[in-house]
Amino acid sequence: MTQTREAATMSPDLDMLRAIFDETAAAHQRFSLRHLDGVAAAAAAILDALGRGGKLLAFGNGGSAADAQHLVAELVGRFEKERAPMAGVALTANSSIVTAIANDYSYDRVFTRQVEALGRAGDVAFGISTSGRSPNVEHALLAAKKLGMVTIALTGRDGGSIGPIADIHLNVSEGSTPRVQEVHRTVLHAMCSLIERDL
Repeated sequence: MTQTREAATMSPDLDMLRAIFDETAAAHQRFSLRHLDGVAAAAAAILDALGRGGKLLAFGNGGSAADAQHLVAELVGRFEKERAPMAGVALTANSSIVTAIANDYSYDRVFTRQVEALGRAGDVAFGISTSGRSPNVEHALLAAKKLGMVTIALTGRDGGSIGPIADIHLNVSEGSTPRVQEVHRTVLHAMCSLIERDL
């Protein structure tokens, strides 16, 4: 009797968890049916820049900041195999730089100022925004374009104002922020797989 009562109590929880996993799988499937060519193009652009002695600058806010740092960690460290380190900088990681720029200028410029300091023609600027409407990501990508950098945007929803300005736009067109971010992480891992294979 106790076991039956516990199973009945758990059923709504299991239904909710199953729905989350089903939605995540479906979001991945929808993206893979439409955008794998863009993922390949992004990986190729990064590999080309790194192969010519350039670097990757990655940035975003909140969960996207964590994704930017994760991507750079996979490149500078390693992903799945032993190989030479690759040049990447997460513009979210230095709290002194971020807070100084936010305080002295504005939060909208926290990535732009760093792109202007570190970016060179041929480097890659990789902006991540779940909404596609983060002003600081948009401004940084525009600054990168002025410097002659290759720009890649990883966005959610409809891509917002950021998607159209990037050279390569990877859009996860889901309405749920968690689902977007889950696919974003898979996209980053897929790119790392291609980059390491072809290095």
